[in-house]
Amino acid sequence: MLRWRGLAESAPDWNRTVVTIGVFDGVHRGHRALIEATVREAAALLPVPRPSGGEPPAAPPVVVVTFDPHPEAVLHPEKAPDRLTTLDHRAVLIEGLAADGLVVDGLCTLPFTPELAGLAPEQFVRTVIVEHLRAAAVVVGEGFRFGHRAEGDIDLLRALGAEFGFTVRAVPLLTDAEGVVSSSRIRAEVEVGDVDRAAAALGRPHRVEGVVVRGDQRGRELGFPTANLSSPAFTSVPADGVYAGWLIRDPARKAGDAETPLPAAISIGTNPTFAGERARRVEAFILDFDEDIYDEAVAVDFAVNLRPTIAFSSVDALITQMDADVARVRDLLLGG
Repeated sequence: MLRWRGLAESAPDWNRTVVTIGVFDGVHRGHRALIEATVREAAALLPVPRPSGGEPPAAPPVVVVTFDPHPEAVLHPEKAPDRLTTLDHRAVLIEGLAADGLVVDGLCTLPFTPELAGLAPEQFVRTVIVEHLRAAAVVVGEGFRFGHRAEGDIDLLRALGAEFGFTVRAVPLLTDAEGVVSSSRIRAEVEVGDVDRAAAALGRPHRVEGVVVRGDQRGRELGFPTANLSSPAFTSVPADGVYAGWLIRDPARKAGDAETPLPAAISIGTNPTFAGERARRVEAFILDFDEDIYDEAVAVDFAVNLRPTIAFSSVDALITQMDADVARVRDLLLGG
């Protein structure tokens, strides 16, 4: 999958493309349904083979357009949502859809700036969809809005498509028993620590990425050395508590490369048992592991919410509970 950023970078020299547009934060099941519809639309536009033979016809390239930062971070900074995925993880997930037959040929990241936000709908279509991407078809969710003050809607997009020579397909939003599968809903589930529901909507465990930094070494003193993650700002971190999950080293590897998930007990919170602790931390105690991973880029995937974070009456009581937490993680993830 080719990746490029902004309109100043040259798009690949493709004749016509099939495009889908959105933030795609989380690349959740609803996003995958939209990308699947885009791939199907491209296949439906497969050229007819020439009678003289030659190279077999190919479907138009599929291009996913995403935005960075999230539009709300520019339009309403005070309401900017936390991110379910880093931009790199978003790219890895989209490229990884090829394993399910959903091949995306290009990922175009548009920096969301006041200038981009100020484009009238007609300007956005002409500049991005027609001139930069040379779209033959555009596939979007049925609630898609675009252009200055979100003035553009599906009807306007279809009218502009008729003018500029591309078709438009609006895809119904994916729903499940909980309602519409959306990034905002998943963020709310993560925020309260409901990692099971978040995983069901994502189609995989929720992940937090970061770099392992040195902490106060208290976990090591207690017999449970932890990897302390320093995560980017606006990361969607689950509610304070103790979780069973997995730590992944080198999470930015290319799609298709094997990951090495390590079972871990993950603690989020401020260590309330110890007076004076105020910093909120994400710490992972990796089972049966004793390597130095300071300064490594890692990720933690959340499998099960075990319990809330509480203050214990003594250090011994805390150690007893940590022993129980680790035993439960071992049983849940490794079968005992």
